[in-house]
Amino acid sequence: MLFKSYRKLATIALVATMGASVMLAGCSSGSNSGTAEPSGNTATNTNTAKKEKVDGGEITTAYLGDPQGFIRFWATTTTSSEVIELVSSFLYKFNEKQDLVPDLAVGQPVFSDDKLTMTIKIRTDAKFTDGKPVTADDVVFTYNIPINADYTGPRKGTFEKLQKVEKVDDATIKFTFKEPHAGYIDMLIYNILPQHLLKDTPIKEMDKSAFFKNPVGSGPYKLVEWKSSQYLTFTRNENYYGGKPAIEKVTAKIVPDANAMMAQLQTGEINVIGVPADNLAAIEQYAKTSNKIKLQKSIPASTYLFIGWNLTNPLFQDKKVRQALTTAIDRKAIVDSVVEGQGKVVNSQTPPTYWTYTDNVPKFDYNVEKAKQLLAEAGWKDTNGDGILDKDGKNFEFEMQVNQGNTVREKGVQVVQQQLSKVGIKVTPRVVESSAFTKNFQGKNFQAIYYGWSISGDPNPKGIWHSGEIEKGLNTVSYKNAEVDKLIDQDLNTFDKEKRKELLNKVDALIAEDQPYTFLYSPTVTMAYPTNLEGFNPNRDSLKEIEKWYFTK
Repeated sequence: MLFKSYRKLATIALVATMGASVMLAGCSSGSNSGTAEPSGNTATNTNTAKKEKVDGGEITTAYLGDPQGFIRFWATTTTSSEVIELVSSFLYKFNEKQDLVPDLAVGQPVFSDDKLTMTIKIRTDAKFTDGKPVTADDVVFTYNIPINADYTGPRKGTFEKLQKVEKVDDATIKFTFKEPHAGYIDMLIYNILPQHLLKDTPIKEMDKSAFFKNPVGSGPYKLVEWKSSQYLTFTRNENYYGGKPAIEKVTAKIVPDANAMMAQLQTGEINVIGVPADNLAAIEQYAKTSNKIKLQKSIPASTYLFIGWNLTNPLFQDKKVRQALTTAIDRKAIVDSVVEGQGKVVNSQTPPTYWTYTDNVPKFDYNVEKAKQLLAEAGWKDTNGDGILDKDGKNFEFEMQVNQGNTVREKGVQVVQQQLSKVGIKVTPRVVESSAFTKNFQGKNFQAIYYGWSISGDPNPKGIWHSGEIEKGLNTVSYKNAEVDKLIDQDLNTFDKEKRKELLNKVDALIAEDQPYTFLYSPTVTMAYPTNLEGFNPNRDSLKEIEKWYFTK
């Protein structure tokens, strides 16, 4: 899976096996991109009559914080993933069904009978925006980065089964694996880098290079300017091999408050944005009365929100305590009151949209008395009558971080604070600026954290849950379970889908039992678009497939 940190959603785009496709969901607006039953409801202000396509126009969106940079091997937020996709090309992309769709590649990967080699053909008409062709040498250069000993970034685990990458001819690349690897698809969605510009840059310095902030890519757009904490501007790539995009300019503003984003949507300063649940009613009314925007509702996305418990902290090392914490939190009430019913309670780590999803896992439903009982069994009691549980002279109190500007999540933390106080646990919310928040999460610099994952690609969750990902990967709560490690590794060597589902369902059950996260809910997304914008995919959020968008008149 590729994991993205939940920006509005979140994008970690990102990490290891579940890592190639996981993004931290925390760096864009407070909108709730996530998984839920797709209804595809579109608000009023749509017109099915034939309209004339316009060449040109500008899309203006916003993020809570800056992207990290433009090389996916190091970029792990959804914001980063989105801007990388604007300027870059990839061997493949994922569609809304998590299928591989060729980008630079021609056709699907071809495997040897023993599954140890994989051959990919590429198109030969793609060019970087400096005019140089995109070649097989660039692909080989790119994929030798994460398997180099000098690479210590968060995607290391995604590529650990990859032994070597070789050029067969000008249009063919061969990947050789150390052993059969069912999670190969998560390797194929990294932006192809220009060897001629980066060949002299040491790998250990690549994420600090000028290129990381000022890239040359081969995607539908090219970066014009990045003014930190203010905006990024992009213009279309007139020579894009996929055809010149109709939308001429894209501006991504940095607006560190979701309510301010919604105000700018109504003044026209922003014209494409995810709508947070707590603003939806007001924006629906604005759409009806202004006739300037239309809403696409209930967009499915493979996302879930969670509270991560740092298992290096003695407070959270007892499984019974973690189970009690989840039992003390009314997750259904959070869905109903905080996100206005736009979500589904989840009980483990696979989003409901995935083919491996199961709800046949241990559940810890809301029950205050049961939570108190579990805490008492773990030795936590209020011995001095101050209303706060204590054990061995230490109060049960901790800090819970949440990213600044995401009003939905800030409200969620407040609800959790109130609910845990009912069982004698004191929670102190700490609102952290978006970039610092991401660094704290990846650096394990937190006690508890309210965050989210946006997941795409292969369902194997190695990047988040395997103990081998604690040091450099995205297992930032330091979760260890030898049986989970074994099942994850076994799954990665299994190509039979039914067997994989069986293995990964066991992983889900074990993780649900251990509760290293309190799994909260999988949200749905509502996107706001200009009334005269067409070509967007109603099943996708954010700027996905923007090269197909166009204005009408």
